[in-house]
Amino acid sequence: MSLRKFITNKTTAALAVLITVFANTSVFAQDAAAGAAAAPKVDMGEVYKSVIFYILVFLAVCLFIAIIGKAIKVYELSREAQGKPVGINWNGVHASLFALFLVIGLYGVYWEYTVHGSMLLPDAASEHGKKIDEMFNLTLIITTIVFVVTHILLFGFSYIYKYSAKRKAYYYPHNNTIEKIWTIVPALVLTVLVLMGFLTWRSIFFKVEDPNNKPLQIEVTSEQFKWSIRYPGADGIVGNKNYKLTTATNTLGIDFKDINSRDDEMADEMVLPVGKSVKLILTSKDVIHSFYMPHFRVQLNTVPGMRTIFEFTPTKTTAEMQQETNDPNFKYLFLCAKICGSGHWNMQKVVRVVSEAEYKNWIAEQKTYLNDDLRKQFNLPVAPAPVKSVADSAATDSAAVKTNQMALNK
Repeated sequence: MSLRKFITNKTTAALAVLITVFANTSVFAQDAAAGAAAAPKVDMGEVYKSVIFYILVFLAVCLFIAIIGKAIKVYELSREAQGKPVGINWNGVHASLFALFLVIGLYGVYWEYTVHGSMLLPDAASEHGKKIDEMFNLTLIITTIVFVVTHILLFGFSYIYKYSAKRKAYYYPHNNTIEKIWTIVPALVLTVLVLMGFLTWRSIFFKVEDPNNKPLQIEVTSEQFKWSIRYPGADGIVGNKNYKLTTATNTLGIDFKDINSRDDEMADEMVLPVGKSVKLILTSKDVIHSFYMPHFRVQLNTVPGMRTIFEFTPTKTTAEMQQETNDPNFKYLFLCAKICGSGHWNMQKVVRVVSEAEYKNWIAEQKTYLNDDLRKQFNLPVAPAPVKSVADSAATDSAAVKTNQMALNK
């Protein structure tokens, strides 16, 4: 055999390819083994925490379903080509799936009520909150009944009236009575719900102020990412402020030309007397925040450049709510319900609802916002230093004499 024929021979070429593949595979295997020995061990548990892993699983499931579908399609076509009857009654399969989906869906409704229903907030701790809860519960009951009935009819009809070659579908294009029922009944129900919501809203936001029982004013200022709480002084009025007056020492921009501002007090928490009407004055220094007190059913936006007012009356003290929830660590909170930046999650303050006597003791301990630095800035008289009594002066002098005598004895 000549060299040319030997090179072009198919058997020789195939052997050469096999030898080349075997050699390359051996080299790759050796490199892989060396790399595995040198590389550190990888924690495969982290793979299950990645998004890519679940995307690949989803695609694998879709591919599996597609393969099953193609196999069934080939099976049906082969039976059709052989003149055999249809092997799978798909109408029956679909009807059974509808019935199964109805059962699972109804169980899902039950599960939501029993599991997630227990996670709902406790009863409202404010007067207007009771009205909101009543409106919410009525709406939930009506919509649940409609949901269950309509879905039983929808999936029940799909199962009962599945296709059958033994009967012919009845042509039923129109019925005036049914049209009137499903138009008038929902219209009446929605009208009642809308009127109920409107009247509830008016009762919350439109109140006649009683001059003999004025609400407690509290100003809450939001900023990224904290709240500032200002209480009125003895005059019971929170003073004005102007953003142009904001400085390093006057961070809230309080206008001390307004006499009502000079006795205002700052607090690190919100303390409310139970049964007393509270008037919240909400403002913002930078962006829109959302003032949210879930247990009192209060939520309003705080908007830069404007004041938002909301008035409510707390009905349960913190101690009463701890007993009601069986949680000794329970605390009322107010927080930001608007995603206002990276520190949004940390914008919260404690709210304590106490008796009238406890509130008076607490408010007496709070310090005024106006200090000596602000007095100098606004050309206000600096508060005089406290005058020592005669007894205090005598005690101080005697202590000084004793100190001098001890020094001389040394």
